[in-house]
Amino acid sequence: MSVRSKLTLSYAGFLTLSGAMLIAAGWLFLRVMPDDAIRATTGFVPNRFILLRSFMPATGTVLAFLLVFGLLGGWILAGRMLAPLTRITDATRMAANGSLSHRIQLEGRKDEFRELADAFDAMLTRLEAHVAEQRRFAANASHELRTPLAISRSLLDVARNDPTHDHGELVDRLHAVNTRAIDLTEALLVLSRADQRSFTREPVDLSLLVEEAIETLLPLAEKRGVTIEASGDITPAIGSQALLLQMTTNLVHNAIVHNLPEQGTVWVKTGVRRETVVLTVENSGEKLSPQLVSTLTEPFQRGTGRIRNDHAGVGLGLAIVKSITQVHDGSLTIVPRPPGGLRIVVQLPTPPPHAAK
Repeated sequence: MSVRSKLTLSYAGFLTLSGAMLIAAGWLFLRVMPDDAIRATTGFVPNRFILLRSFMPATGTVLAFLLVFGLLGGWILAGRMLAPLTRITDATRMAANGSLSHRIQLEGRKDEFRELADAFDAMLTRLEAHVAEQRRFAANASHELRTPLAISRSLLDVARNDPTHDHGELVDRLHAVNTRAIDLTEALLVLSRADQRSFTREPVDLSLLVEEAIETLLPLAEKRGVTIEASGDITPAIGSQALLLQMTTNLVHNAIVHNLPEQGTVWVKTGVRRETVVLTVENSGEKLSPQLVSTLTEPFQRGTGRIRNDHAGVGLGLAIVKSITQVHDGSLTIVPRPPGGLRIVVQLPTPPPHAAK
């Protein structure tokens, strides 16, 4: 039995029962009402038996009318009440079949059905964006992985067809291409692990992670002529130490690699605010437009003029930073610096008092 039928029967049954109770009350009133009260109300005393006998057929007619009226009115009212639910069901079926662009857009006053429809539309919007992002990511990842594999095949074909070729040079090039493929695969695994939120949260000091990241990347900075300036006090946070270290390292690495050709500078600062802890990484470099900066957290996106070299990365650095920030319930802000370069700010929630001890 459909919900509409159940509501119709419920409405008709309730209306009929109410009528029956009202008629029973009238019948009881006539049965037990004293003759003096009837005389005072009507001015005469009727035959009580004849009055009750004539009262019964009328009650049957009234009950039949109430039943028919309840069924017809209940069916119409139930249909009007359930019409929004029908639209939501149709939208759900379309989404289940793969159509995520459809929206319910329920009109009318704000009620439970309207709230449900709006929540469903919001879910479809987020789901559509997520699916589109995953499709772009899969396509880009396939392209990025295909490139080193194609280069490796070409190098192997050269070695097979030309035995006199310098195999030492081929091995070096194969090693470089293989290293890039491994780096890309590891970056994809880090990104997947962050998105799954499969990590244990523990107290972490961001200032110590900054020191570790700078110490690791200092040889690269010296090689590229980049100066790193770090400042800040103890910055307690809570989360995965491995992921937050990966986030910090990616930010510092990105600031070093995408800097001025010479005499560049990286500024790293940590701090504590009222409800958040803040990690700020700034670097000198080329001037970037706000439109370009807004795309840098997309996987495999690189700024204009950023060429690939031994340390350029695989195009997932800021995408990993964004993902790690989100799974730690934080926010990521990237803005271009007027003189050139970027200013990246990561804000994470302060840990609860018991977690910071």
